[in-house]
Amino acid sequence: MSLLTVLLVLIVVGVLLWLVNTYIPMDGTIKKILNIVVIIVVIIWLLKVFGLFNSLMDVQV
Repeated sequence: MSLLTVLLVLIVVGVLLWLVNTYIPMDGTIKKILNIVVIIVVIIWLLKVFGLFNSLMDVQV
């Protein structure tokens, strides 16, 4: 996956999250939970895209 595609996906997700936060009325707690879930999903997706997620799963404690 090219860096341009990753950047485009991040921009689209950011704009969609901003639109939801701005134009959909909801409680502040729900907004915080939605933002946290989206950020966690994006971070996991980025780790998978760059191949770091599999190496993190191989670490044994």
